[in-house]
Amino acid sequence: MQTHQYDVLIVGAGGAGMRAALESSVRTRTAVITKLYPTRSHTGAAQGGMCAALANVEEDNWEWHTFDTVKGGDYLVDQDAAEVMAKEAIDAVLDLEKMGLPFNRTPEGRIDQRRFGGHTRNHGEAAVRRSCYAADRTGHMILQTLYQQCVKNDVDFFNEFYVLDLLVDHDLAGHAVPDGEEVSVAGVVAYELATGEIHVFRAKSVVLATGGAGRIYKTTSNAHTLTGDGMALAYRRGIPLEDMEFFQFHPTGLAGLGILLSEAARGEGAILRNSEGERFMERYAPTIKDLAPRDIVARSMANEVREGRGAGPNKDYVLLDLTHLEPAHIDAKLPDITEFARTYLGIEPYTEPVPVYPTAHYAMGGVPTNIAGEVLRNETDVIRGLYAAGEVACVSVHGSNRLGTNSLLDINVFGKRAGISAAEYAVGAPWVELPEGPAGLVQAELEDIRTRPDGERVGDLRKALQDTMDANAQVFRTKESLEQALADLRGLRKRFASVSVQDKSRAFNTDLLEAVELGFLLDISETVLVGALNRDESRGGHFREDFPHRDDAQYMRHTMVYRRPLTVPVEDAGGDRDGVFSGSTDFDDYRVVLGSKPVTMTRYQPMERKY
Repeated sequence: MQTHQYDVLIVGAGGAGMRAALESSVRTRTAVITKLYPTRSHTGAAQGGMCAALANVEEDNWEWHTFDTVKGGDYLVDQDAAEVMAKEAIDAVLDLEKMGLPFNRTPEGRIDQRRFGGHTRNHGEAAVRRSCYAADRTGHMILQTLYQQCVKNDVDFFNEFYVLDLLVDHDLAGHAVPDGEEVSVAGVVAYELATGEIHVFRAKSVVLATGGAGRIYKTTSNAHTLTGDGMALAYRRGIPLEDMEFFQFHPTGLAGLGILLSEAARGEGAILRNSEGERFMERYAPTIKDLAPRDIVARSMANEVREGRGAGPNKDYVLLDLTHLEPAHIDAKLPDITEFARTYLGIEPYTEPVPVYPTAHYAMGGVPTNIAGEVLRNETDVIRGLYAAGEVACVSVHGSNRLGTNSLLDINVFGKRAGISAAEYAVGAPWVELPEGPAGLVQAELEDIRTRPDGERVGDLRKALQDTMDANAQVFRTKESLEQALADLRGLRKRFASVSVQDKSRAFNTDLLEAVELGFLLDISETVLVGALNRDESRGGHFREDFPHRDDAQYMRHTMVYRRPLTVPVEDAGGDRDGVFSGSTDFDDYRVVLGSKPVTMTRYQPMERKY
């Protein structure tokens, strides 16, 4: 077992992690732990763009961007965070340009911008060109640019290391820590894929930047590595997860596959059509049509299929039509998207519409943070030295539905903020003593799975989980469907206790790591289902057919999900203070407790959401 010591430790090498590393590395000794080679991180799959009110092409300002973000999130957005993101968006884009990111240009040489869903001028008057882009490879370009800068700044990378435990000086999961009492981070425990060895990393500051959890669903745009690691590690350590019931289903996944076709296609003029050739979004969002926010478009598409207007032999998808666009325009602005259609479906987008259907895409919820990136352990108290940024975090800048291109902006604005905060804290903070035991427990648990002679197969359990999540907790939900998914999950948890792997080796045992990731997926699915069952309303990405309307009187609150032992009374579990939709769900050996947190409002009062 090896031990390492750094001032700032960043877990994850996607856009948020490397943006944080850039800021911390110029201030203090920094390392990045990543289970992938950095340029393979999922940020590289982001296609469409990064929004900022540059007004390079059309009139725009950051206040309109803020309003669109709040309205797009169905008013569950913390408005102070949205204001920070919209204001700092301009510098975030210019920072990347100065680092060398090759944005598309206008004829005058400025950064070009295109339209994206939910982004409007003058509070909804019409769609506005706000997305800064590099063809349809914007995320790939951001990832390459940030990695080059990290190498330039001598950031230490530990590639193909899996973080399996988060070390804090209080057992938040085991007992109630009084409000106001200090809790501090001490480091992490990681597994080295190449050798099977356990490493302990001691740090004054830890930044979680591990990305999302789309692999809880079968049909998803997410890479196989997006298994909710950082969220699950925090959850197991007693840190709450916020707003996990809100999961975004991107409208245009390749039908049957989930591989993403960016919203950039609709931004460049592509049109959604049903089997009758109708541009059906004119009925659902008459003002901005195909460029409505993603939750509205996804539900509209699913509704067309449910009402019998789906295309194809099984009438189970709709069509994305680019055939009216000039081939030269498609090649210049959408080269990857069209290549995906050719490669995976054998469709020629120049002449044929592309079959598409909603795909699980983005978790609006995550580890709760404030606008400095500090992780919260309840409504108000922070864990000293622990930060989070990107999709793993919930500063609640996305509310219940994220607008397209706000994700690449989020990772840059709040990745930068988390990196600065982590470094500034580390400069003056004392070292926290490493708790005894966790590293040995991690090793013992891995050995137990690795050496088990037989048992349940990882692939079978993962498929069963993804199938029930797809069937019961996707675009449309009901109490009955969610209860069915939760019942299935309980059964899968019992089966997971006897999971085994075929590969018994120590070096490069990806079979073993997939078993660990399955445990993370079960944890995250649990938080999604429990939160969704207890929110008896429809808002953003969470649509309950049995409660089809938004209920601001009861549910204008953030959900906080805590995991606690059965021995801890519900009232001592760290939930909310005023009883708003609080409750608990007991599993075999632990209790999931629900609390809530108020939504921060500054200037925009909730109103009916129309487009």
